[in-house]
Amino acid sequence: MTSEGPLHGRADQMARSLRRTLRSRGVAEDDAEVVERVYGLAMTPRVAALDDDHHPAYLHPGRSVLILLQDVGVVDPTVLVVAALHESVDADLAVAEELIAEAVEPSALEALASIPLPGDEQLVERLVTLEPGVGLAALSERLDQLRHLHLRPDLGDLWAAAHAEVSHAWLPFAQRTHLQVARRYAHWTRTFARRLTRS
Repeated sequence: MTSEGPLHGRADQMARSLRRTLRSRGVAEDDAEVVERVYGLAMTPRVAALDDDHHPAYLHPGRSVLILLQDVGVVDPTVLVVAALHESVDADLAVAEELIAEAVEPSALEALASIPLPGDEQLVERLVTLEPGVGLAALSERLDQLRHLHLRPDLGDLWAAAHAEVSHAWLPFAQRTHLQVARRYAHWTRTFARRLTRS
């Protein structure tokens, strides 16, 4: 549920998918409920702002959590919550900080604040100083944004810069952090390079 009521349609389908996956991965019931509640909070501005529930940004919070659960095997609720709430592309779809502060522990709020955004002049340095779990949350959130970047013509002017930044910062960080995530970043980097040459 969001603060405005129950989720519907694809948002609710994602909520049910998260619920199943959390339980199949053995996440404790109380922790799973926290993650589900935060997913609902993360969806609130998306439900309000996006008329199309097939917009690439719509289910981003849930997809970021599923990457951690399914590809990385993360079950730490704080890490999952950070992935659900972090927003590296669409600032207008991010949950207001005061609402986050009411919903999560201070450690999760601090973790969110520690994650650098694309374009940060100290991106490499800030990534390598992230706590391990927070680093995985950042990598998963960014990976989901990248996987859907080709569906965002509104961000077309940023495509080349995003690819360059991933090659320089995110891919090397992934390679130091988690093998499977690194493979996903490497695949995206190769695939998107071909897309750029055709555009």
